[in-house]
Amino acid sequence: MMAGNTTTQRPADATTTGAAVEIDDVAVRFRTKKKDITALTDVSLRIEPGEFVSIVGASGCGKSTLLKLVSGLLRPSSGQVRLHGEDVQGPRRDIGYVFQRAALLDWRTARRNILLQAEIRRMPKAEARERADALIAMTGLTGFEDAYPNELSGGMQQRVALCRALLHRPPVLLMDEPFGALDALTREQMNIELRRIWRETGTTVLLVTHSIAEAVYLANRVVVMTPRPGTVAELIDVDLPTDRDYGQTMAEPVFARATGRIRDLLGATTTAE
Repeated sequence: MMAGNTTTQRPADATTTGAAVEIDDVAVRFRTKKKDITALTDVSLRIEPGEFVSIVGASGCGKSTLLKLVSGLLRPSSGQVRLHGEDVQGPRRDIGYVFQRAALLDWRTARRNILLQAEIRRMPKAEARERADALIAMTGLTGFEDAYPNELSGGMQQRVALCRALLHRPPVLLMDEPFGALDALTREQMNIELRRIWRETGTTVLLVTHSIAEAVYLANRVVVMTPRPGTVAELIDVDLPTDRDYGQTMAEPVFARATGRIRDLLGATTTAE
């Protein structure tokens, strides 16, 4: 590990009694008509409650596969995945998931897209509406609650998707390249907003990204994956203050050391933004 004095920062309200996510010696193998493919091999990772962990690596190294394992959408070929000490045997209801595309329903307003989560989970209506209103305010969507997706910018659509994922207060939030389709300025603003929201909610976050700068700015730790078959090349502890000003953070020597180390590990396979 590296990046200065490698003391991982965690939110003040994070608990330390047991891991939020445990991935123990996991491998994932697929069989195709032509050959067998090993997507992941010998992957072990422990994520504490309240941590923000980023995952970076070359395309095809198994980053998204890791999220599917944690969510229970995919079973490992060998090894174990545990969520709050419980073996993941199938799709989990106690996680939130945000994808690269917001995947909003065109015929529903922003608020009604958020409340779709409540309908699926059969949450009490009054509780769901109150929670949705709080998230709308938290994410800066006030005034756009009744707008339809085609009336929202890409960044606003992703805010709606984030609200939808957080509506049921999941202890673990999985994010798969959520800002990859946004322009650079919007992506920067979303990074700032995401870190603020993470601080306010205390949710454990596991983020997949191709941006080295994004990974380091947001996270307590960065998981660097090898090319396929993917495994953990190194865990980078990010020794930056919990409260991070975006511009100031980019100028910090610790930030430069961390991003430089990740580039060295990845070589020419990933381009930082």
